[in-house]
Amino acid sequence: MKRLAGVLAVATVLPLSLGSCSSHDDKSSSSAPGSTLTVYAASSLTGAFTKIGQDFEKSHSGVSVKFDFGGSSDLVAQLQNGAPADVFASADTANMDKATSAKVTVGTPVDFATNTMEIAVPPDNPAHIATFADLSKPGVKLVDCAPEVPCGAAAEQLAHVAHQTLKPVSEEQSVTDVLAKVESGEADAGLVYVTDVQAAGNKVKGIPFPESSTVMNTYPIVAISKGNTDLAKSFIDEVLGAEGQQVLADFGFAKP
Repeated sequence: MKRLAGVLAVATVLPLSLGSCSSHDDKSSSSAPGSTLTVYAASSLTGAFTKIGQDFEKSHSGVSVKFDFGGSSDLVAQLQNGAPADVFASADTANMDKATSAKVTVGTPVDFATNTMEIAVPPDNPAHIATFADLSKPGVKLVDCAPEVPCGAAAEQLAHVAHQTLKPVSEEQSVTDVLAKVESGEADAGLVYVTDVQAAGNKVKGIPFPESSTVMNTYPIVAISKGNTDLAKSFIDEVLGAEGQQVLADFGFAKP
């Protein structure tokens, strides 16, 4: 009788224990947060990628897209130091090469857009800037990007092509910082991308110049090796697809 009572006790407890475990597992699965895709992208992509990210979230239920926008060189440095990310989009191939050489990427980077430079001035254009050569005039408060940043490297190339010596009063780490100084009136002119002038609307006035066609920035994108590579590939496909390319065109980018 004692042995029978023991068997019945085990039989009674065991299903309850298994049922308890199953209930816990189901609860953990259902309460787990959705996937987050982290994208490191050049600051000039802010407007376009924000829109693409919103479209991606709509077509991928439960996925949240988080962006970290900044100068491409700064973003590469963060990735080299182990910053968590799934996708990297650079404003030039030089910084993408740094990322691939550091072995923080997986797969082959794909070019998805191009961009050219334009002069941004305050709406009233106080320094009367009309040409690229005007940026070298005495007294002009010019702001551009630091040489290691894609927009800064492009500015140096343009100066070489135009046979001009630029003497900026400030060199910034991102093109958005350059634009902000023009918008605030701290600078008479800034060298930015055509897409930045378009995004700024009536906050600045754009001054095109013929030399800009000689220097074009190509934007590549790639998955990060320690990230969610499957989700990263889906986002990259979104950028390369017809809808993503249309968004980029709407924001002033050209095809690669």
